[in-house]
Amino acid sequence: MKIKIAVPSKGRISEPSINILEKAGLGLIDKNNRKLISKTFNENIEVMFARASDIPEFINDGVADIGITGVDLIKESESDVSELLDLRFGQTKLVLAAPEESNINSLSDIKEDMKVATEFPVLTKKYLEENNLNLKIVKLSGSTEAAPFIGIADLITDLTSTGTTLKMNHLKIIDIILDSTIKLIANKNSLNNKKELIESVSTSIKGVLDAERKKLIMMNVKNDDLDKVKNVMPSMGGLTISEVLSENKTVAVQAVIDEKQVFELVNDLRNAGAKDILVVPIERII
Repeated sequence: MKIKIAVPSKGRISEPSINILEKAGLGLIDKNNRKLISKTFNENIEVMFARASDIPEFINDGVADIGITGVDLIKESESDVSELLDLRFGQTKLVLAAPEESNINSLSDIKEDMKVATEFPVLTKKYLEENNLNLKIVKLSGSTEAAPFIGIADLITDLTSTGTTLKMNHLKIIDIILDSTIKLIANKNSLNNKKELIESVSTSIKGVLDAERKKLIMMNVKNDDLDKVKNVMPSMGGLTISEVLSENKTVAVQAVIDEKQVFELVNDLRNAGAKDILVVPIERII
């Protein structure tokens, strides 16, 4: 039994998607050739490269079993898929925007004879209906920011992560339509028929996500100082303590901590009597 994972072939989420698979142990054997299908270190798992916008439909139709793509594209395609994980990157917003010099500052300023240009007609139509706005939707495949300035539309809906591109194009945000991030999704039939393999992939990726900004800290502590070390030591699931074979009564202590705790904690541990302190990166937490 084999599965295919669809990842974006290009664009801002392509490399992060490939990186997270590789960190999860699914290294791509021939990724540099960028073939349509790439084998991985697991003979039962292949990676398929596709346009991010096509991935939701590919998963819906069973062309691939698992996919990585944005919430905005999933909802725009109206695909019926299962969301397995939020991959915690690619955060963006679909917004309604108008020219800075226009009199449109809120939804109440929008008139029924206005037009809105977008690459997301489905989401835009739904948003307009929810807000009782009867506007003509002009579907574009790119350069949406230019639409108000060349007379195509009065407003636009577009994706933005920081708002910088909108400001550069003299546009202001009127409202936020959708908060989007990158998801790991699965075909519903595949999730039933290939559950074990899909869950293995999902668990490995979750392990990578859980390990982000975490460190393994290890040290030697004399028995007499152990209580002082325990008092200053945070950890995810308690401390691991083992005996050290030495002339002095000493134990080895280790724990998983947040990266932001490292600087102050190392000094606190030294003051509490810890010696030979090591701070080690973590690849995965399962």
